[in-house]
Order: sequence, then C-alpha cells, then structure tokens
Amino acid sequence: MESKKLFLLAIVAITIPMLQADGDDEQSVKAHVVRDPQWWNFQSQKAYNSSLSAAHSDPQDVVSDFNNHVHLALDGQNNTRRGLASRVFGECKAQNPIDRCWRCKADWAANRKRLATCVKGFGRNTTGGLDGDFYVVTSPSDDDLVDPKPGTLRYGVLQPRPLWIIFAHDMNIKLNGELLVTSNKTIDGRGAKVEIAHGAGISIQFAENVIIHNLKIHDIVPAKGGMLRDTWDHVGLRAADDGDGISIFTSHNIWIDHLSMWNCKDGLVDAVSGSTAITVSNCHFTRHNDVMLFGANDNDPRDEIMQVTIAFNHFGKGLIQRMPRCRFGFFHVVNNDYTHWEMYAIGGTAHPTIISQGNRFIAPPNPKAKMITNRNNVKDDSWKSWTWRSENDLMLNGAYFIESGEPLKKKPSEKVFIKAKPGSYVKRLTRFTGFLRCHIGKKC
Repeated sequence: MESKKLFLLAIVAITIPMLQADGDDEQSVKAHVVRDPQWWNFQSQKAYNSSLSAAHSDPQDVVSDFNNHVHLALDGQNNTRRGLASRVFGECKAQNPIDRCWRCKADWAANRKRLATCVKGFGRNTTGGLDGDFYVVTSPSDDDLVDPKPGTLRYGVLQPRPLWIIFAHDMNIKLNGELLVTSNKTIDGRGAKVEIAHGAGISIQFAENVIIHNLKIHDIVPAKGGMLRDTWDHVGLRAADDGDGISIFTSHNIWIDHLSMWNCKDGLVDAVSGSTAITVSNCHFTRHNDVMLFGANDNDPRDEIMQVTIAFNHFGKGLIQRMPRCRFGFFHVVNNDYTHWEMYAIGGTAHPTIISQGNRFIAPPNPKAKMITNRNNVKDDSWKSWTWRSENDLMLNGAYFIESGEPLKKKPSEKVFIKAKPGSYVKRLTRFTGFLRCHIGKKC
C-alpha cells in the first residue's frame, strides 16, 4: 500500500526547472520534487523577491568598505589606538577584521552572539539566530526525516523562529537526507568538534539570514531522496541531490565561516538561482575537484543579482578547479591564499564581474596550469568586455591573471577608493583558517 502511495505522489509531483550546466565540465543542480506545485511556485517566487531586496545597488561600496576594515585591523586601529593593539590582543594572533571581532576574547562562550556582529562583505547584514533562543544539539542521530526528534540538529534547523544552535559535545553527524536549514538560524560549532560527514549535505533553500560556523564538512554523498520535511509545516517528496557540502538555492544573507571542507561528491559550496548577499570567509578547502560554483546555468538571469565576498580562505592541497567558478553577478575575491590548483583557480561565463584583490597565487609545477583564470570554453571575444581585474595580487611560481574590462574607479562622491591590502599580507590574514578547536574560558 505504501509503495502505491509513493507511486501516485510521483505522478502528480512537479519539479523545479532542471539547471543544466554549460560546457562538458559542468554537472547539473538536481531538481527537488514536491507534491504541491502551488506551494512550491509560491515559495520560489517569494524567495526570489526577497533576494532582490537584499542585493546592494552599488557593490563597489561594499568592496571599499571591506578593504577599509582590513586596513584598520592590520594597522591596529580598529576600536583601539595603534600602540594598544598588542596589549589588547596579547598572544591571540587574529589578524583579519572578522576574527579580531571575537576570537581574541576569552569570554566568547558567554557571549556567543557577538559573532553575529563580525561579518563583513556582501553578507554583512547576516545575523542568523541573533534574536532567538539557544538550542542545544544533544544527539547526532538523524533517523526521522519527516518528524525529527528534539535534540537533533534537524529538529533545530526546522523550527519556525530564530535559533542559535550549539552542540553539547563532540559528535559525528551522518545525515540521512538533505539538511534543510530555514531562515534566521546560526549553526555554531565552537566548543565542540562537530563533523558532518559520510551522508547528505546542508541545503539552504528559500531562506534568509543563516550563519554556518566552525564545522568540518566532508565526504558528503548524494541523498537518495524521498519524503522529507523541508519547513516546519511542509513535507515534500524530493529527488536525489548532487552531494554538495553546502547548497544555497534562492536564498540571501548567508555567512559561511571557519569551515574545513573536503571530498564531497559534487561541490563544496554552491549558490544558484537568485541567491545573493553571501560571504564565505576563513575556510580551509582541500582534496576536491569542483570547489565552488556560483550560478549553475548561463541561461538563468536570476543570478544577475548574485553578490558574493570570498575572503581570508585557504585553497589548499588536492584542489583542481572552481575557486570559484562564476556566472553573472559580482564577486569580490579578496586576501585569499591559493597554494594549490591543478587546472585553474578562478573561472566563469555569462559576463560575471570578478574583482581579485590582495590574494596570493602560487601556481602549480605544471607549465600548462599557470594561468589563474579560465573563461570556461567561451569561443568568441565577448569575454574581453567582462570586468575581471587583479589588484595587489601576489603571483608566484609563474602564476598569471588575464584581465579584461575596465578597472574599478573612484566615484566622484568618494574622497578615496580604498584598495585591498597586498597579497604579501595573506599569510597573516589566513593563518587560522578552517575549523578552530575552541575551549571555553580561553581565547579561541
């Protein structure tokens, strides 16, 4: 009888449009299936309209503001005089402005929500569960995808209210289906060693205002699909997914910080279908092919509003390509450390704006892989008008960046256009990327 019900559901179900990637190196972003087309279409349009309001009207302002914060942090002038910097931060060596906001304070556990004031870049308005209660994950189990048990991570992320989610102890969580994170949530792994591995990944779909912080996410495999609760008051029939570590779908105000990620079936971090106002910072990426995909289809103009800051990350051993791979939108790639790639580092199609500032690029030994940039099989000269600029990047071992388009210029209303700190500062700015082993009562 149950199999007949599922068969009937499959007949009446619809799918969201399949997002086919262009080129022979792209994979599709799988459709998710629900049994209520009116509900699905309403949620999709509502989420996209919300994303439209989150996109900044002048992304260059955000670039300049971000660079200003880096200057202040490195000059020891952020909330303190230059001469007091060493005494304020003591043995804590946080150098970038995001980490300086919280890491050098021994009372971080008593004031966890201070973290919500620390984000910079396009995700700067993200506060996660700041206005909510604390929810403590006490069990790593994920046995019921429709009616999850209190105390599990799935139960917490589905609650229809803001929550700041923390963990009672170290745990390894094997997800049996996509973890659908709803709006106004913080997943805060500080104080425990939390790994999400060997199961499904995290999906942020039709949501806003989400922080994911201080986790290890690795060895993610495609979820098989089936009946799954995607919000507190809705259960849908979903198809198998791709096996992304984190998938962001028509969502905005997202901050991903201090994650260690490796070896997922598809992408480590993907954002598609009108997602925007995203910051990815302080992460350590290793052992992976398609690292980050921002925009999955050259024919999906919803991604024109995509705005992403990629800052203070370490792209490390065993990486091949897409750090990131972009379509449409505006991407500020700033003060990252690129120590390994096998094909290319930054790529794109569909005229994205990519501003690379103050990164360190160390090319691989392969003489055919020295080029940082890749226009991903664009066959005409249209790419020459795309704005891809390199400013203050440090290029080593023969690395080179092919620029195009016009550089960013100071606007008449600006007294000065603030440039990024040079790539020579990157080792200091990215010294503590990835998961941090934080102990209560001690600086992290």
